[in-house]
Amino acid sequence: MQGQRVGSARVSTRSVRRAQLQVVASSRKQLGRWRAIDADVDQSDDQQDITRGREMVDDLFQGGFGAGGTHNAVLSSTEYLSQARASFNNIEDGFYISPAFLDKMTVHIAKNFMDLPKIKVPLILGIWGGKGQGKTFQCALAYKKLGISPIVMSAGELESGNAGEPAKLIRTRYREASDTIKKGRMCSLFINDLDAGAGRMGDTTQYTVNNQMVNATLMNIADNPTNVQLPGVYKNEEIPRVPIVCTGNDFSTLYAPLIRDGRMEKYYWNPTREDRIGVCMGIFQEDNVNRGDVEKLVDTFPGQSIDFFGALRARVYDDMVRKWITDVGVEAIGGKLVNNRNKVSFPKASMTLDVLLKYGRALVDEQENVKRVQLADAYLSGAELAGVSGSSLPEEYSRR
Repeated sequence: MQGQRVGSARVSTRSVRRAQLQVVASSRKQLGRWRAIDADVDQSDDQQDITRGREMVDDLFQGGFGAGGTHNAVLSSTEYLSQARASFNNIEDGFYISPAFLDKMTVHIAKNFMDLPKIKVPLILGIWGGKGQGKTFQCALAYKKLGISPIVMSAGELESGNAGEPAKLIRTRYREASDTIKKGRMCSLFINDLDAGAGRMGDTTQYTVNNQMVNATLMNIADNPTNVQLPGVYKNEEIPRVPIVCTGNDFSTLYAPLIRDGRMEKYYWNPTREDRIGVCMGIFQEDNVNRGDVEKLVDTFPGQSIDFFGALRARVYDDMVRKWITDVGVEAIGGKLVNNRNKVSFPKASMTLDVLLKYGRALVDEQENVKRVQLADAYLSGAELAGVSGSSLPEEYSRR
Protein backbone atom coordinates (compact mmCIF):
# COMPACT_ATOMS: atom_id res chain seq x y z
CA MET A 1 0.00 0.00 0.00
CA GLN A 2 2.81 2.35 0.89
CA GLY A 3 4.56 1.65 -2.43
CA GLN A 4 1.36 2.44 -4.34
CA ARG A 5 1.01 5.79 -2.50
CA VAL A 6 4.60 6.77 -3.40
CA GLY A 7 4.04 5.79 -7.05
CA SER A 8 0.81 7.77 -7.28
CA ALA A 9 2.50 10.81 -5.71
CA ARG A 10 5.26 10.64 -8.31
CA VAL A 11 2.71 10.42 -11.11
CA SER A 12 0.79 13.42 -9.82
CA THR A 13 4.01 15.43 -9.47
CA ARG A 14 5.01 14.56 -13.03
CA SER A 15 1.59 15.61 -14.38
CA VAL A 16 1.82 18.96 -12.56
CA ARG A 17 5.30 19.58 -13.97
CA ARG A 18 4.14 18.60 -17.44
CA ALA A 19 1.24 21.06 -17.23
CA GLN A 20 3.58 23.80 -16.04
CA LEU A 21 5.96 23.14 -18.94
CA GLN A 22 3.06 23.32 -21.40
CA VAL A 23 1.99 26.69 -19.99
CA VAL A 24 5.56 28.01 -20.23
CA ALA A 25 5.93 26.67 -23.76
CA SER A 26 2.64 28.19 -24.87
CA SER A 27 3.60 31.54 -23.36
CA ARG A 28 6.96 31.39 -25.11
CA LYS A 29 5.19 30.77 -28.39
CA GLN A 30 3.12 33.88 -27.85
CA LEU A 31 6.21 36.00 -27.24
CA GLY A 32 7.36 35.61 -30.84
CA ARG A 33 7.75 38.33 -33.44
CA TRP A 34 4.04 38.20 -34.36
CA ARG A 35 2.78 38.70 -30.81
CA ALA A 36 2.43 42.45 -31.33
CA ILE A 37 -0.22 41.97 -34.01
CA ASP A 38 -2.34 39.39 -32.21
CA ALA A 39 -6.01 40.31 -31.95
CA ASP A 40 -5.93 40.87 -28.19
CA VAL A 41 -2.84 43.10 -28.34
CA ASP A 42 -2.93 44.99 -31.61
CA GLN A 43 -5.00 48.19 -31.42
CA SER A 44 -3.57 49.96 -34.44
CA ASP A 45 -5.04 50.55 -37.86
CA ASP A 46 -4.19 47.78 -40.31
CA GLN A 47 -4.06 50.13 -43.27
CA GLN A 48 -1.86 52.64 -41.50
CA ASP A 49 0.59 50.08 -40.07
CA ILE A 50 0.69 47.65 -42.94
CA THR A 51 4.40 48.42 -43.40
CA ARG A 52 5.19 46.56 -40.15
CA GLY A 53 5.19 43.29 -42.14
CA ARG A 54 7.98 44.47 -44.44
CA GLU A 55 10.71 41.85 -45.07
CA MET A 56 9.13 39.35 -42.64
CA VAL A 57 8.06 37.03 -45.43
CA ASP A 58 9.52 36.16 -48.79
CA ASP A 59 9.36 38.84 -51.50
CA LEU A 60 7.41 36.39 -53.61
CA PHE A 61 4.40 36.91 -51.36
CA GLN A 62 4.92 40.59 -50.68
CA GLY A 63 5.79 42.25 -53.96
CA GLY A 64 9.18 43.55 -53.02
CA PHE A 65 9.70 45.96 -55.91
CA GLY A 66 8.13 49.39 -56.43
CA ALA A 67 5.34 51.02 -54.52
CA GLY A 68 2.71 48.46 -55.43
CA GLY A 69 3.76 45.78 -52.97
CA THR A 70 1.47 44.66 -50.18
CA HIS A 71 3.95 45.94 -47.62
CA ASN A 72 3.21 49.52 -48.66
CA ALA A 73 0.27 51.45 -47.18
CA VAL A 74 -2.58 51.88 -49.62
CA LEU A 75 -3.63 55.30 -48.31
CA SER A 76 -1.74 58.11 -46.66
CA SER A 77 -2.58 59.39 -43.20
CA THR A 78 -4.30 62.55 -44.44
CA GLU A 79 -6.78 60.49 -46.45
CA TYR A 80 -7.95 58.78 -43.26
CA LEU A 81 -8.84 62.06 -41.56
CA SER A 82 -12.51 62.99 -41.86
CA GLN A 83 -12.91 66.28 -43.68
CA ALA A 84 -16.45 66.71 -42.35
CA ARG A 85 -16.03 65.99 -38.64
CA ALA A 86 -16.38 69.08 -36.46
CA SER A 87 -14.56 69.53 -33.17
CA PHE A 88 -15.64 72.18 -30.69
CA ASN A 89 -12.61 72.00 -28.43
CA ASN A 90 -11.67 75.55 -29.47
CA ILE A 91 -14.85 76.94 -27.90
CA GLU A 92 -14.04 78.24 -24.46
CA ASP A 93 -16.25 77.66 -21.44
CA GLY A 94 -18.51 80.36 -20.07
CA PHE A 95 -20.85 80.85 -23.02
CA TYR A 96 -24.58 80.78 -22.39
CA ILE A 97 -26.69 77.85 -23.57
CA SER A 98 -30.42 78.36 -23.61
CA PRO A 99 -32.03 75.72 -21.33
CA ALA A 100 -34.93 75.26 -23.75
CA PHE A 101 -32.55 74.86 -26.71
CA LEU A 102 -30.35 72.35 -24.87
CA ASP A 103 -33.41 70.44 -23.69
CA LYS A 104 -34.79 70.13 -27.22
CA MET A 105 -31.51 68.88 -28.71
CA THR A 106 -30.75 66.51 -25.83
CA VAL A 107 -34.19 64.92 -25.86
CA HIS A 108 -34.15 64.49 -29.65
CA ILE A 109 -30.70 62.87 -29.71
CA ALA A 110 -31.44 60.66 -26.69
CA LYS A 111 -34.73 59.43 -28.15
CA ASN A 112 -32.98 58.41 -31.37
CA PHE A 113 -30.56 56.22 -29.46
CA MET A 114 -33.33 54.55 -27.44
CA ASP A 115 -35.44 51.56 -28.41
CA LEU A 116 -38.87 52.81 -27.43
CA PRO A 117 -41.69 50.26 -27.85
CA LYS A 118 -43.99 50.95 -30.79
CA ILE A 119 -42.89 54.60 -30.95
CA LYS A 120 -41.83 56.20 -34.24
CA VAL A 121 -39.23 58.81 -33.36
CA PRO A 122 -38.59 61.51 -35.99
CA LEU A 123 -35.01 61.23 -37.24
CA ILE A 124 -34.56 64.91 -38.15
CA LEU A 125 -34.68 67.88 -35.81
CA GLY A 126 -35.22 71.12 -37.74
CA ILE A 127 -34.19 74.25 -35.82
CA TRP A 128 -35.39 77.36 -37.60
CA GLY A 129 -35.75 81.04 -36.80
CA GLY A 130 -34.65 84.54 -37.69
CA LYS A 131 -31.29 85.44 -39.14
CA GLY A 132 -28.40 86.02 -36.75
CA GLN A 133 -30.12 84.54 -33.70
CA GLY A 134 -27.26 82.16 -32.90
CA LYS A 135 -28.82 78.86 -33.97
CA THR A 136 -25.57 77.36 -35.25
CA PHE A 137 -23.53 78.51 -32.24
CA GLN A 138 -26.13 77.19 -29.81
CA CYS A 139 -25.95 73.84 -31.64
CA ALA A 140 -22.15 73.88 -31.30
CA LEU A 141 -22.39 74.57 -27.56
CA ALA A 142 -24.97 71.79 -27.13
CA TYR A 143 -22.83 69.32 -29.10
CA LYS A 144 -19.81 70.20 -26.96
CA LYS A 145 -21.78 69.70 -23.75
CA LEU A 146 -23.02 66.33 -25.01
CA GLY A 147 -19.48 65.31 -26.00
CA ILE A 148 -20.43 64.77 -29.65
CA SER A 149 -18.25 65.58 -32.66
CA PRO A 150 -20.86 65.69 -35.45
CA ILE A 151 -20.40 65.16 -39.17
CA VAL A 152 -21.16 68.57 -40.69
CA MET A 153 -22.65 69.55 -44.04
CA SER A 154 -23.36 73.02 -45.33
CA ALA A 155 -25.89 74.39 -47.80
CA GLY A 156 -23.20 74.81 -50.45
CA GLU A 157 -22.68 71.03 -50.56
CA LEU A 158 -26.33 70.44 -51.48
CA GLU A 159 -25.76 71.55 -55.06
CA SER A 160 -23.24 70.37 -57.63
CA GLY A 161 -22.47 70.52 -61.31
CA ASN A 162 -22.88 66.75 -61.40
CA ALA A 163 -26.37 65.33 -61.01
CA GLY A 164 -26.70 63.08 -57.98
CA GLU A 165 -23.50 64.13 -56.19
CA PRO A 166 -25.18 65.93 -53.24
CA ALA A 167 -27.51 62.99 -52.58
CA LYS A 168 -24.55 60.61 -52.64
CA LEU A 169 -22.63 62.92 -50.30
CA ILE A 170 -25.52 62.91 -47.79
CA ARG A 171 -25.54 59.11 -47.76
CA THR A 172 -21.75 58.99 -47.40
CA ARG A 173 -21.73 61.44 -44.49
CA TYR A 174 -24.61 59.59 -42.82
CA ARG A 175 -22.78 56.28 -43.05
CA GLU A 176 -19.60 57.92 -41.74
CA ALA A 177 -21.50 59.05 -38.66
CA SER A 178 -23.04 55.58 -38.37
CA ASP A 179 -19.58 53.98 -38.40
CA THR A 180 -18.57 56.26 -35.53
CA ILE A 181 -21.58 55.08 -33.51
CA LYS A 182 -20.72 51.48 -34.35
CA LYS A 183 -17.31 52.04 -32.74
CA GLY A 184 -18.95 53.09 -29.49
CA ARG A 185 -19.03 56.91 -29.71
CA MET A 186 -22.11 59.10 -30.07
CA CYS A 187 -22.37 60.99 -33.34
CA SER A 188 -24.83 63.04 -35.33
CA LEU A 189 -25.25 64.51 -38.80
CA PHE A 190 -25.48 68.32 -38.69
CA ILE A 191 -26.72 70.19 -41.79
CA ASN A 192 -26.32 73.97 -41.79
CA ASP A 193 -28.87 76.18 -43.59
CA LEU A 194 -30.85 73.35 -45.15
CA ASP A 195 -33.43 75.71 -46.63
CA ALA A 196 -30.76 77.71 -48.46
CA GLY A 197 -29.52 74.60 -50.29
CA ALA A 198 -32.72 72.60 -50.78
CA GLY A 199 -35.52 75.15 -50.52
CA ARG A 200 -37.29 77.25 -53.14
CA MET A 201 -36.93 81.00 -52.60
CA GLY A 202 -39.85 82.18 -54.74
CA ASP A 203 -40.81 81.42 -58.33
CA THR A 204 -37.54 82.74 -59.74
CA THR A 205 -35.44 80.09 -57.98
CA GLN A 206 -34.42 77.27 -60.29
CA TYR A 207 -35.51 73.86 -59.01
CA THR A 208 -32.82 71.40 -60.10
CA VAL A 209 -32.52 67.63 -60.15
CA ASN A 210 -30.15 67.87 -57.19
CA ASN A 211 -32.78 69.76 -55.16
CA GLN A 212 -35.20 66.94 -55.89
CA MET A 213 -32.72 64.23 -54.99
CA VAL A 214 -31.61 65.93 -51.75
CA ASN A 215 -35.24 66.14 -50.56
CA ALA A 216 -35.94 62.57 -51.67
CA THR A 217 -32.76 61.23 -50.05
CA LEU A 218 -33.51 62.88 -46.71
CA MET A 219 -37.07 61.52 -46.86
CA ASN A 220 -35.78 58.02 -47.60
CA ILE A 221 -33.21 58.17 -44.78
CA ALA A 222 -35.86 59.41 -42.35
CA ASP A 223 -38.10 56.46 -43.30
CA ASN A 224 -35.30 53.85 -43.25
CA PRO A 225 -32.57 55.16 -40.91
CA THR A 226 -30.93 51.77 -40.39
CA ASN A 227 -30.73 50.81 -44.08
CA VAL A 228 -28.85 53.57 -45.88
CA GLN A 229 -26.94 52.33 -48.92
CA LEU A 230 -24.56 54.03 -51.28
CA PRO A 231 -25.52 54.29 -54.97
CA GLY A 232 -24.90 51.01 -56.75
CA VAL A 233 -24.77 48.98 -53.52
CA TYR A 234 -27.78 46.75 -52.93
CA LYS A 235 -26.69 44.89 -49.83
CA ASN A 236 -29.35 44.77 -47.12
CA GLU A 237 -27.16 45.71 -44.17
CA GLU A 238 -28.47 47.17 -40.92
CA ILE A 239 -26.43 50.09 -39.60
CA PRO A 240 -26.82 52.17 -36.41
CA ARG A 241 -29.36 54.97 -36.50
CA VAL A 242 -27.91 58.52 -36.70
CA PRO A 243 -29.91 61.52 -35.44
CA ILE A 244 -29.91 64.45 -37.90
CA VAL A 245 -29.99 68.09 -36.77
CA CYS A 246 -30.45 70.84 -39.34
CA THR A 247 -30.81 74.60 -39.13
CA GLY A 248 -32.56 77.10 -41.39
CA ASN A 249 -34.39 80.39 -41.56
CA ASP A 250 -37.65 79.38 -43.26
CA PHE A 251 -38.61 75.72 -43.53
CA SER A 252 -41.77 76.60 -45.48
CA THR A 253 -39.49 76.73 -48.55
CA LEU A 254 -38.70 73.02 -48.18
CA TYR A 255 -40.59 70.14 -49.77
CA ALA A 256 -43.71 69.69 -47.61
CA PRO A 257 -43.54 65.86 -47.22
CA LEU A 258 -39.99 66.21 -45.89
CA ILE A 259 -41.00 68.42 -42.97
CA ARG A 260 -44.06 66.42 -41.92
CA ASP A 261 -44.16 65.45 -38.26
CA GLY A 262 -43.24 61.80 -38.70
CA ARG A 263 -39.95 62.68 -40.38
CA MET A 264 -38.89 66.03 -38.94
CA GLU A 265 -39.45 67.49 -35.51
CA LYS A 266 -39.52 71.27 -35.84
CA TYR A 267 -38.32 73.77 -33.25
CA TYR A 268 -38.73 77.52 -33.68
CA TRP A 269 -35.81 79.29 -31.99
CA ASN A 270 -36.87 82.73 -30.81
CA PRO A 271 -34.58 83.74 -27.93
CA THR A 272 -36.31 85.32 -24.95
CA ARG A 273 -35.06 88.42 -23.17
CA GLU A 274 -33.26 86.21 -20.65
CA ASP A 275 -31.64 84.23 -23.49
CA ARG A 276 -30.47 87.44 -25.18
CA ILE A 277 -29.02 88.78 -21.93
CA GLY A 278 -27.26 85.47 -21.27
CA VAL A 279 -25.71 85.36 -24.74
CA CYS A 280 -24.61 89.01 -24.49
CA MET A 281 -22.99 88.30 -21.13
CA GLY A 282 -20.87 85.72 -22.95
CA ILE A 283 -20.05 88.20 -25.73
CA PHE A 284 -18.87 90.88 -23.29
CA GLN A 285 -17.37 88.56 -20.66
CA GLU A 286 -13.79 89.64 -21.51
CA ASP A 287 -14.66 93.34 -21.21
CA ASN A 288 -15.94 93.38 -17.62
CA VAL A 289 -19.36 94.73 -18.60
CA ASN A 290 -21.71 94.17 -15.68
CA ARG A 291 -25.12 92.57 -16.02
CA GLY A 292 -27.00 95.82 -15.41
CA ASP A 293 -25.34 97.49 -18.40
CA VAL A 294 -25.98 94.42 -20.56
CA GLU A 295 -29.68 94.47 -19.63
CA LYS A 296 -29.94 98.18 -20.55
CA LEU A 297 -28.14 97.50 -23.84
CA VAL A 298 -30.49 94.64 -24.74
CA ASP A 299 -33.56 96.64 -23.78
CA THR A 300 -32.39 99.64 -25.85
CA PHE A 301 -32.19 97.50 -29.02
CA PRO A 302 -35.03 94.99 -28.56
CA GLY A 303 -35.61 94.26 -32.23
CA GLN A 304 -31.99 93.44 -33.08
CA SER A 305 -30.64 89.94 -33.63
CA ILE A 306 -28.00 88.47 -31.33
CA ASP A 307 -25.18 88.89 -33.84
CA PHE A 308 -25.87 92.65 -33.72
CA PHE A 309 -24.23 92.77 -30.30
CA GLY A 310 -21.17 90.88 -31.58
CA ALA A 311 -20.83 93.39 -34.42
CA LEU A 312 -21.29 96.18 -31.89
CA ARG A 313 -18.38 94.91 -29.81
CA ALA A 314 -16.13 94.74 -32.90
CA ARG A 315 -17.15 98.28 -33.88
CA VAL A 316 -15.78 99.71 -30.61
CA TYR A 317 -12.22 99.01 -31.80
CA ASP A 318 -12.64 101.18 -34.92
CA ASP A 319 -11.23 104.30 -33.25
CA MET A 320 -8.14 102.42 -32.01
CA VAL A 321 -7.51 100.94 -35.45
CA ARG A 322 -8.02 104.33 -37.09
CA LYS A 323 -5.48 105.93 -34.73
CA TRP A 324 -2.96 103.15 -35.44
CA ILE A 325 -3.34 103.69 -39.21
CA THR A 326 -2.77 107.41 -38.72
CA ASP A 327 0.41 106.78 -36.70
CA VAL A 328 1.86 104.19 -39.09
CA GLY A 329 0.72 105.75 -42.35
CA VAL A 330 -1.62 104.33 -44.95
CA GLU A 331 1.25 103.34 -47.25
CA ALA A 332 3.02 101.30 -44.55
CA ILE A 333 0.18 99.17 -43.17
CA GLY A 334 0.85 96.31 -45.62
CA GLY A 335 4.31 95.64 -44.22
CA LYS A 336 3.00 95.82 -40.66
CA LEU A 337 0.09 93.43 -41.17
CA VAL A 338 1.45 90.79 -43.58
CA ASN A 339 4.52 88.59 -42.99
CA ASN A 340 5.50 90.47 -39.89
CA ARG A 341 6.65 88.60 -36.81
CA ASN A 342 5.45 91.35 -34.50
CA LYS A 343 1.68 91.09 -34.59
CA VAL A 344 -0.37 94.21 -34.07
CA SER A 345 -2.14 94.18 -30.72
CA PHE A 346 -4.25 96.67 -28.81
CA PRO A 347 -5.14 97.08 -25.15
CA LYS A 348 -8.71 96.36 -24.18
CA ALA A 349 -11.08 99.04 -25.34
CA SER A 350 -13.29 100.87 -22.88
CA MET A 351 -16.67 99.15 -23.03
CA THR A 352 -18.81 101.58 -21.07
CA LEU A 353 -22.54 101.72 -21.56
CA ASP A 354 -22.38 105.15 -23.23
CA VAL A 355 -19.77 103.94 -25.75
CA LEU A 356 -21.77 100.82 -26.56
CA LEU A 357 -24.99 102.81 -27.02
CA LYS A 358 -23.22 105.29 -29.32
CA TYR A 359 -21.89 102.60 -31.64
CA GLY A 360 -25.16 100.67 -31.42
CA ARG A 361 -27.11 103.68 -32.70
CA ALA A 362 -24.58 104.06 -35.52
CA LEU A 363 -25.21 100.46 -36.59
CA VAL A 364 -28.96 100.98 -36.46
CA ASP A 365 -28.63 104.08 -38.67
CA GLU A 366 -26.77 102.02 -41.29
CA GLN A 367 -29.55 99.41 -41.19
CA GLU A 368 -32.15 102.11 -41.70
CA ASN A 369 -30.22 103.46 -44.69
CA VAL A 370 -30.33 100.05 -46.34
CA LYS A 371 -34.09 99.83 -45.80
CA ARG A 372 -34.83 103.42 -46.87
CA VAL A 373 -32.40 103.93 -49.75
CA GLN A 374 -33.31 101.06 -52.05
CA LEU A 375 -31.12 101.88 -55.00
CA ALA A 376 -32.15 98.86 -57.03
CA ASP A 377 -35.76 100.06 -57.15
CA ALA A 378 -34.58 103.56 -57.91
CA TYR A 379 -32.40 102.42 -60.79
CA LEU A 380 -35.14 100.30 -62.32
CA SER A 381 -37.76 103.08 -62.14
CA GLY A 382 -35.63 105.63 -63.96
CA ALA A 383 -33.15 108.33 -63.13
CA GLU A 384 -34.24 108.77 -59.54
CA LEU A 385 -31.82 109.86 -56.88
CA ALA A 386 -31.22 108.21 -53.55
CA GLY A 387 -32.39 111.02 -51.27
CA VAL A 388 -35.83 111.01 -49.72
CA SER A 389 -36.88 114.20 -51.55
CA GLY A 390 -35.03 113.37 -54.76
CA SER A 391 -32.39 116.05 -54.19
CA SER A 392 -28.87 115.55 -55.52
CA LEU A 393 -27.45 117.05 -52.35
CA PRO A 394 -26.78 114.84 -49.32
CA GLU A 395 -29.50 115.22 -46.71
CA GLU A 396 -27.12 116.24 -43.94
CA TYR A 397 -25.73 118.96 -46.22
CA SER A 398 -29.17 120.30 -47.15
CA ARG A 399 -30.13 120.68 -43.50
CA ARG A 400 -27.37 123.22 -42.84
